[in-house]
Amino acid sequence: MREMTAAADPDLVVAEALRWVGTPYRHQASRLGVGCDCLGLVRGVWRALLGDEPESAGPYAPDWAETSREDPLFAAATKHMLATAGLEPRRGHVLLFRWRPHMAAKHAGIALDEKRLIHAYQGHAVMISPLVPQWRRRIAGLFAFPAAGGSTSKR
Repeated sequence: MREMTAAADPDLVVAEALRWVGTPYRHQASRLGVGCDCLGLVRGVWRALLGDEPESAGPYAPDWAETSREDPLFAAATKHMLATAGLEPRRGHVLLFRWRPHMAAKHAGIALDEKRLIHAYQGHAVMISPLVPQWRRRIAGLFAFPAAGGSTSKR
């Protein structure tokens, strides 16, 4: 087992995420310029920077208010990315959001900088949004993509 120790260059992460701006929203899709959802954006950036995805996302509901004992998005991020300390986003971080504290994380975005994020949500194409208080208070975790060539799993 090799531990992930280095994070991907945040400028490369952001440059790739910016290529997706304008991609139409399509639930469970992940194709640049064709369609993606919030997870599809993160998956597409992963593929561009690191190659094949480490596991299939499997089916998931688009409902942000879905209640579940499981938290698969958060679990996958913990398994395949580098958790960051605190809840202050930095350029290139993957942000996970919970609608309410007792709910599973159901939205993801990539920090453009400390005040803006790149994300997709229903009814909108991939876009840049201000990281306003309504988004900030829903941050459930911050993660960094691992550097290319590093381990992508903590088996």
